[in-house]
Amino acid sequence: MELPRFIVDQNVGKLARWLRLLGYDAVFFTGEDDTRMVKQALAENRILLTRDTAIQRRRVVTSGSLKVMTFETEDAEVQMGQLLAQFQLVGLSHPFPRCLEDNSLLRPIDKLAIEKRVPRYTFESQEEFMECPMCGRVYWRGTHWQALKRRLAGFRNQ
Repeated sequence: MELPRFIVDQNVGKLARWLRLLGYDAVFFTGEDDTRMVKQALAENRILLTRDTAIQRRRVVTSGSLKVMTFETEDAEVQMGQLLAQFQLVGLSHPFPRCLEDNSLLRPIDKLAIEKRVPRYTFESQEEFMECPMCGRVYWRGTHWQALKRRLAGFRNQ
């Protein structure tokens, strides 16, 4: 089963990070040109997420060629709850598979290779680390991961 892929308009930008956290491919569109965003969504077979209701009136949307989800609220947590419900999204079995900054797939990295790049306590208390091949950010499952899981569970209850 192929997972849905998303293009996230800048007016709902926080959704990109949350989707990446769950493991979904979510491109953050920063341009002002809606036509370019729509073309990219079509070319890459992505669902467009936005607050811009004018996009719903485009022929490519009314014909069913492009899936769009439009949000009325500015509240990112409510948006995420609506998105999870609409597309029945679930977290992937392997958390943190994507870089939260640039959407790249993370790769495991040897612990010794990152010793100088993470806080001492983190290095000593964690065994597994992941690195973004594009930006070089290092990720690990620290205490923040449990808090994020609780927050994501809260989205589903909204």
